[in-house]
Amino acid sequence: MAGAIALVDDDRNILTSVSIALQAEGFTVRVYSDGEAALKSLIDNPPDLAVLDIKMPRMDGMELLRRLREKSALPVIFLTSKDDELDEALGLAMGADDYITKPFSQRLLIARIRSLLRRSEMRAKPEGGEEPPAEKIVRGRLEMDPARYRVLWQGLEVTLTVTEFMILETLAQRPGIVKSRDQLMDTAYQDDVYVDDRTIDSHIKRLRRKFRAVDPEFKAIETLYGIGYRFAEE
Repeated sequence: MAGAIALVDDDRNILTSVSIALQAEGFTVRVYSDGEAALKSLIDNPPDLAVLDIKMPRMDGMELLRRLREKSALPVIFLTSKDDELDEALGLAMGADDYITKPFSQRLLIARIRSLLRRSEMRAKPEGGEEPPAEKIVRGRLEMDPARYRVLWQGLEVTLTVTEFMILETLAQRPGIVKSRDQLMDTAYQDDVYVDDRTIDSHIKRLRRKFRAVDPEFKAIETLYGIGYRFAEE
Protein backbone atom coordinates (compact mmCIF):
# COMPACT_ATOMS: atom_id res chain seq x y z
CA MET A 1 0.00 0.00 0.00
CA ALA A 2 1.70 3.18 -1.20
CA GLY A 3 0.35 6.63 -1.86
CA ALA A 4 1.14 10.31 -2.20
CA ILE A 5 2.35 12.04 0.96
CA ALA A 6 2.73 15.81 1.44
CA LEU A 7 5.37 16.95 3.94
CA VAL A 8 5.08 20.53 5.21
CA ASP A 9 7.97 21.67 7.42
CA ASP A 10 10.43 24.57 7.46
CA ASP A 11 13.25 22.25 8.56
CA ARG A 12 15.10 21.19 5.41
CA ASN A 13 16.83 18.33 7.22
CA ILE A 14 13.48 16.81 8.16
CA LEU A 15 12.08 17.29 4.65
CA THR A 16 15.12 15.57 3.13
CA SER A 17 15.48 12.67 5.56
CA VAL A 18 11.77 11.87 5.80
CA SER A 19 11.34 12.13 2.02
CA ILE A 20 14.13 9.62 1.46
CA ALA A 21 12.64 7.23 4.05
CA LEU A 22 9.14 7.46 2.56
CA GLN A 23 10.35 7.06 -1.01
CA ALA A 24 12.24 3.95 0.06
CA GLU A 25 8.88 2.57 1.24
CA GLY A 26 7.29 3.24 -2.17
CA PHE A 27 5.51 6.51 -1.39
CA THR A 28 5.40 9.51 -3.70
CA VAL A 29 6.43 12.58 -1.71
CA ARG A 30 5.70 16.28 -2.19
CA VAL A 31 7.51 18.76 0.06
CA TYR A 32 6.67 22.32 1.12
CA SER A 33 8.67 24.62 3.37
CA ASP A 34 5.70 26.58 4.76
CA GLY A 35 1.94 26.39 5.08
CA GLU A 36 1.20 29.21 2.66
CA ALA A 37 3.03 27.43 -0.15
CA ALA A 38 1.26 24.17 0.65
CA LEU A 39 -2.36 25.29 1.10
CA LYS A 40 -3.48 25.70 -2.52
CA SER A 41 -1.80 22.49 -3.64
CA LEU A 42 -3.32 20.45 -0.79
CA ILE A 43 -6.80 21.64 -1.77
CA ASP A 44 -6.50 21.66 -5.57
CA ASN A 45 -4.41 18.50 -5.91
CA PRO A 46 -4.81 16.61 -2.64
CA PRO A 47 -2.36 13.86 -1.69
CA ASP A 48 -3.47 10.76 0.19
CA LEU A 49 -2.16 12.16 3.48
CA ALA A 50 -0.38 15.26 4.81
CA VAL A 51 2.24 15.53 7.55
CA LEU A 52 2.29 19.09 8.94
CA ASP A 53 4.73 20.77 11.28
CA ILE A 54 2.96 23.13 13.69
CA LYS A 55 5.57 25.86 14.08
CA MET A 56 6.40 27.40 10.69
CA PRO A 57 6.85 30.94 9.32
CA ARG A 58 4.27 32.76 7.17
CA MET A 59 1.46 30.28 7.94
CA ASP A 60 1.85 27.78 10.77
CA GLY A 61 0.41 24.29 10.83
CA MET A 62 -2.60 25.28 12.94
CA GLU A 63 -3.75 27.91 10.47
CA LEU A 64 -3.04 25.59 7.55
CA LEU A 65 -5.17 22.87 9.13
CA ARG A 66 -7.97 25.32 9.93
CA ARG A 67 -8.16 26.45 6.31
CA LEU A 68 -7.76 22.93 5.01
CA ARG A 69 -10.65 21.63 7.11
CA GLU A 70 -12.94 24.24 5.53
CA LYS A 71 -12.49 22.41 2.22
CA SER A 72 -11.23 18.90 2.87
CA ALA A 73 -11.22 15.88 5.19
CA LEU A 74 -7.70 14.94 4.06
CA PRO A 75 -5.98 12.71 6.64
CA VAL A 76 -3.46 14.79 8.61
CA ILE A 77 -0.65 13.93 11.02
CA PHE A 78 0.82 16.79 13.06
CA LEU A 79 4.47 17.11 14.07
CA THR A 80 4.74 18.89 17.44
CA SER A 81 7.51 20.00 19.74
CA LYS A 82 8.51 17.53 22.44
CA ASP A 83 6.28 17.66 25.52
CA ASP A 84 4.16 20.49 24.08
CA GLU A 85 0.78 19.17 25.21
CA LEU A 86 -1.01 22.39 24.24
CA ASP A 87 0.02 21.99 20.59
CA GLU A 88 -1.09 18.37 20.58
CA ALA A 89 -4.48 19.11 22.13
CA LEU A 90 -5.13 22.08 19.83
CA GLY A 91 -4.13 20.11 16.76
CA LEU A 92 -6.49 17.25 17.57
CA ALA A 93 -9.26 19.65 18.53
CA MET A 94 -8.94 21.36 15.15
CA GLY A 95 -9.30 18.09 13.27
CA ALA A 96 -5.89 16.41 12.97
CA ASP A 97 -6.11 12.61 12.84
CA ASP A 98 -2.88 11.97 14.74
CA TYR A 99 0.27 13.64 16.05
CA ILE A 100 3.91 12.73 16.62
CA THR A 101 6.33 14.62 18.85
CA LYS A 102 9.80 15.69 17.74
CA PRO A 103 12.34 14.18 17.77
CA PHE A 104 10.65 11.14 16.25
CA SER A 105 11.64 7.83 14.78
CA GLN A 106 11.09 7.52 11.04
CA ARG A 107 9.89 3.98 11.62
CA LEU A 108 7.15 5.28 13.94
CA LEU A 109 6.09 7.95 11.45
CA ILE A 110 5.86 5.41 8.63
CA ALA A 111 3.81 3.08 10.87
CA ARG A 112 1.40 5.92 11.71
CA ILE A 113 1.12 6.90 8.03
CA ARG A 114 0.36 3.32 6.97
CA SER A 115 -2.22 2.91 9.73
CA LEU A 116 -4.02 6.12 8.80
CA LEU A 117 -3.94 5.35 5.07
CA ARG A 118 -5.38 1.91 5.79
CA ARG A 119 -8.25 3.47 7.74
CA SER A 120 -8.87 5.97 4.96
CA GLU A 121 -8.80 3.22 2.36
CA MET A 122 -11.34 1.16 4.30
CA ARG A 123 -13.74 4.09 4.31
CA ALA A 124 -13.23 4.84 0.61
CA LYS A 125 -13.82 1.37 -0.86
CA PRO A 126 -16.34 1.57 -3.71
CA GLU A 127 -19.62 -0.28 -3.49
CA GLY A 128 -18.63 -2.42 -6.48
CA GLY A 129 -15.39 -3.59 -4.85
CA GLU A 130 -14.59 -7.09 -3.72
CA GLU A 131 -16.21 -6.63 -0.32
CA PRO A 132 -19.94 -5.92 0.02
CA PRO A 133 -20.74 -2.36 1.14
CA ALA A 134 -21.21 -1.94 4.87
CA GLU A 135 -24.80 -1.45 5.96
CA LYS A 136 -25.99 1.96 7.03
CA ILE A 137 -26.16 2.58 10.76
CA VAL A 138 -29.30 4.37 11.92
CA ARG A 139 -29.52 5.25 15.62
CA GLY A 140 -32.33 7.67 16.34
CA ARG A 141 -31.32 10.97 14.77
CA LEU A 142 -27.95 9.61 13.62
CA GLU A 143 -27.41 8.08 10.19
CA MET A 144 -24.00 6.76 9.13
CA ASP A 145 -23.23 5.44 5.65
CA PRO A 146 -19.81 3.72 5.76
CA ALA A 147 -19.85 3.00 2.01
CA ARG A 148 -20.08 6.72 1.25
CA TYR A 149 -18.26 7.90 4.38
CA ARG A 150 -21.22 10.12 5.19
CA VAL A 151 -22.77 11.16 8.52
CA LEU A 152 -26.12 12.86 9.07
CA TRP A 153 -27.65 14.16 12.29
CA GLN A 154 -31.31 15.14 12.06
CA GLY A 155 -30.84 15.13 8.28
CA LEU A 156 -27.92 17.59 8.43
CA GLU A 157 -24.50 16.49 7.24
CA VAL A 158 -21.60 16.39 9.70
CA THR A 159 -18.11 16.21 8.18
CA LEU A 160 -15.74 13.95 10.11
CA THR A 161 -12.11 12.97 9.76
CA VAL A 162 -11.26 9.31 9.21
CA THR A 163 -10.40 8.77 12.87
CA GLU A 164 -13.52 10.55 14.11
CA PHE A 165 -15.70 8.46 11.79
CA MET A 166 -14.25 5.18 13.03
CA ILE A 167 -14.60 6.13 16.70
CA LEU A 168 -18.22 7.20 16.19
CA GLU A 169 -18.97 4.07 14.18
CA THR A 170 -17.61 1.87 16.98
CA LEU A 171 -19.80 3.61 19.55
CA ALA A 172 -22.93 3.69 17.37
CA GLN A 173 -22.77 0.02 16.44
CA ARG A 174 -23.79 -0.92 20.00
CA PRO A 175 -25.76 1.87 21.68
CA GLY A 176 -25.70 1.78 25.47
CA ILE A 177 -22.56 -0.38 25.56
CA VAL A 178 -19.56 1.32 27.15
CA LYS A 179 -16.34 1.33 25.16
CA SER A 180 -13.14 1.91 27.09
CA ARG A 181 -10.46 4.21 25.78
CA ASP A 182 -8.30 1.16 25.07
CA GLN A 183 -11.07 -0.36 22.95
CA LEU A 184 -11.51 2.87 21.00
CA MET A 185 -7.76 3.12 20.50
CA ASP A 186 -7.68 -0.44 19.16
CA THR A 187 -10.39 0.50 16.68
CA ALA A 188 -8.88 3.78 15.51
CA TYR A 189 -5.18 2.94 15.77
CA GLN A 190 -4.36 -0.52 14.52
CA ASP A 191 -1.01 -2.24 13.89
CA ASP A 192 0.18 -1.79 17.51
CA VAL A 193 0.65 1.95 17.03
CA TYR A 194 0.78 3.53 20.47
CA VAL A 195 -1.33 6.55 21.41
CA ASP A 196 -2.36 7.75 24.84
CA ASP A 197 -5.71 8.40 26.48
CA ARG A 198 -5.55 12.13 25.79
CA THR A 199 -5.69 11.46 22.05
CA ILE A 200 -9.04 9.63 22.28
CA ASP A 201 -10.44 12.28 24.64
CA SER A 202 -9.50 15.01 22.16
CA HIS A 203 -11.22 13.18 19.30
CA ILE A 204 -14.37 12.78 21.42
CA LYS A 205 -14.39 16.51 22.22
CA ARG A 206 -14.03 17.28 18.54
CA LEU A 207 -16.91 14.93 17.67
CA ARG A 208 -19.19 16.61 20.20
CA ARG A 209 -18.24 20.06 18.95
CA LYS A 210 -19.06 19.14 15.35
CA PHE A 211 -22.47 17.67 16.23
CA ARG A 212 -23.32 20.62 18.48
CA ALA A 213 -22.65 22.92 15.55
CA VAL A 214 -25.77 21.45 13.90
CA ASP A 215 -27.65 20.66 17.12
CA PRO A 216 -26.71 22.61 20.28
CA GLU A 217 -28.61 20.04 22.38
CA PHE A 218 -26.53 17.08 21.15
CA LYS A 219 -25.81 14.70 24.06
CA ALA A 220 -25.65 11.31 22.34
CA ILE A 221 -21.99 10.62 23.21
CA GLU A 222 -21.86 10.04 26.94
CA THR A 223 -18.83 9.92 29.24
CA LEU A 224 -18.64 7.37 32.04
CA TYR A 225 -15.83 8.82 34.10
CA GLY A 226 -13.01 6.39 34.74
CA ILE A 227 -14.52 3.84 32.34
CA GLY A 228 -14.99 5.19 28.83
CA TYR A 229 -17.68 6.37 26.42
CA ARG A 230 -20.97 5.14 25.00
CA PHE A 231 -23.55 6.18 22.43
CA ALA A 232 -26.83 6.90 24.23
CA GLU A 233 -29.82 4.69 23.48
CA GLU A 234 -32.93 6.53 22.24
